[in-house]
Amino acid sequence: MSKFVKDDHPHGHNHEHEHECDHSHGGKKEVILFFTGIAAFLIALFVNGGAIQAALFITSLVLSGYHIIMEGILDTFRQTIKRKKFMPNIHILMTLAAVGAVIIGEYMEAALLILIFGGAHFLEHYAEDKSNKEITNLIKINPTTARRVIENGKTEIVDVAELRIGDKLSVLNGDQIPTDGIVVSGTSAVDQSSITGESIPVEKQAGDVLYGSTMNGAGTLMMEVTKDSSETVISKIIELVSQTKNNMSKTAAFIKKIEPIYVTIVLFLTPIFFLLGYLVMHWSAYDSFYRTMVFLIATSPCALAVTDIPATLSAISNLAKRGVLFKGGSYLSNLSDLTAVAFDKTGTLTTGKPVVTEVYFGGETTEIQQQEFEKIIVSMESKSNHPLAEAIMKYYAAVATIELEVENVLGVGLIARAEDTTYKIGKPNSYHTIPADIQNQTTQLENEGKTVVYFGTEDTVLALLAIQDIPKETSKAAIQYFKKQQIHTVMLTGDAKRTGEAIGRQLAIDEVRGNVMPEEKATIISELKKTYPVMAMVGDGVNDAPALVTADIGVAMGEGTDIAIDVADAVLMKNDLSKFAYTHRLAKKLRKIVWQNITFALAVVVLLVVSNVIGQMNMTLAVIFHEGSTLAVIFNGLRLLKGIKEI
Repeated sequence: MSKFVKDDHPHGHNHEHEHECDHSHGGKKEVILFFTGIAAFLIALFVNGGAIQAALFITSLVLSGYHIIMEGILDTFRQTIKRKKFMPNIHILMTLAAVGAVIIGEYMEAALLILIFGGAHFLEHYAEDKSNKEITNLIKINPTTARRVIENGKTEIVDVAELRIGDKLSVLNGDQIPTDGIVVSGTSAVDQSSITGESIPVEKQAGDVLYGSTMNGAGTLMMEVTKDSSETVISKIIELVSQTKNNMSKTAAFIKKIEPIYVTIVLFLTPIFFLLGYLVMHWSAYDSFYRTMVFLIATSPCALAVTDIPATLSAISNLAKRGVLFKGGSYLSNLSDLTAVAFDKTGTLTTGKPVVTEVYFGGETTEIQQQEFEKIIVSMESKSNHPLAEAIMKYYAAVATIELEVENVLGVGLIARAEDTTYKIGKPNSYHTIPADIQNQTTQLENEGKTVVYFGTEDTVLALLAIQDIPKETSKAAIQYFKKQQIHTVMLTGDAKRTGEAIGRQLAIDEVRGNVMPEEKATIISELKKTYPVMAMVGDGVNDAPALVTADIGVAMGEGTDIAIDVADAVLMKNDLSKFAYTHRLAKKLRKIVWQNITFALAVVVLLVVSNVIGQMNMTLAVIFHEGSTLAVIFNGLRLLKGIKEI
């Protein structure tokens, strides 16, 4: 992909999500040490005091806290050297608190602190891994081999990377489609859920598009490769989702940025807290030191650090299951602040394929004549390759054709002769005399943005057909949702303004901009952003790419062009705008959960500090409350793995 995180995005991030030093929190060695430490702790509980019990608790602390202590000391040292300023992390606070507890002889509390903190730390990383499962599984479903058909009709098993555009492949029943292409022969139902999110297999026949990584059903297909393996939809998705780890929300980025500052402040306040307790509050030296260790535990921002990322990754994972892919948490987070959304028309709001909406025969046409005329219309259109011909043929699918010689006359239309009469299908301006009832119908239908085609003899118009690219039902539901949310909706179309406004009325869109040239779309988005601070753009074509880049959140339709998918911030793999409405609802839920987490995490810190000062908190309770709040925050974020109820 050429572009993922846009440099000119006001909200674009290039933060390093992971720790800059590579620590494997779920590595085999760390896991073995952690559980060995738990065993030592449990044995110590059954030892009746003395040096052996103390030794077992210290052993538990060292083994279970190995990765905590090493990260606390080494990361702080390395980051301080690298940044040339003091850069402590959360782990150093926990390490100091545990060491302090050992100094005053609270061996069990020291071990318990590290055990629970270490367990929460493992759970945090497990939560992130769990959240990423739907996304990282995409890499596993990327096909590796294909059955290539060679000259003598036989097949050979080759690596997908060896395939070239134009190669013919055999896809047997139950096979994975090896790469993107088109069906040459055969019919089958293909499970496209891994790409489009569609739960029902799609029937495929000659000429239909196939996506690599999807699963063939019971039929056998012959296909032709249309894309290099590195350019397939699945390859682009894998590249796309790899961006999620490197693009945090503004909240997560802010927390990450202030973490070393916060820890530094806590370390600065720790000796002050001890001196105030000893000199001002007149606590004993032991009591002052004990409460200072509780202060270290209480003020550690463990829960605050996990308020955003697990929740965001859970939401991204849930969307991935529904065929909505985001390139980073910042874009999903920004979506909750959406104030306006602009839509391309063709293929985004509409089906992208014209259909016959009305047929009107002149008032004097009998039913028998109408049936005969329909046969002639279908027979004439069957000889045309015009896009509108396909719509007419589909409308009259049940009508049998008759053999006619058809001529396509430039500027006039189709001309054919049947039973000594010459018939013509063409635009209204190809006729000089038009009956009043036909003219009235034409005016009304054209005002509705429909294309009108006439059928008649050389001089007389006998019937008209109205054709239109109609809105999708899912588009209507999505627009209705955004209007309820008081989000301004705009349609941008290159069609005539009258055509665009007709579709706009059907969808109840707030604003329609017609006759828009491709290069004007980005300018219009910039103009709208002056009124609507957070703009989204939804489109599918090459001409939408500049607007997708200009918008705060660019959303590409998955069946659109590669360039639109490349520059967008999110992709709707199935061209279904109801999924975009769902995404907005989930983004709002994500924002709510993040603020719940932040409020809860800060409240627990305040409660523990106040309780400690007034003498109502001991180290064991502080550990349980503090680390319990971390677990609660993680589990609250994980709720988004289930998503929200669809409406």
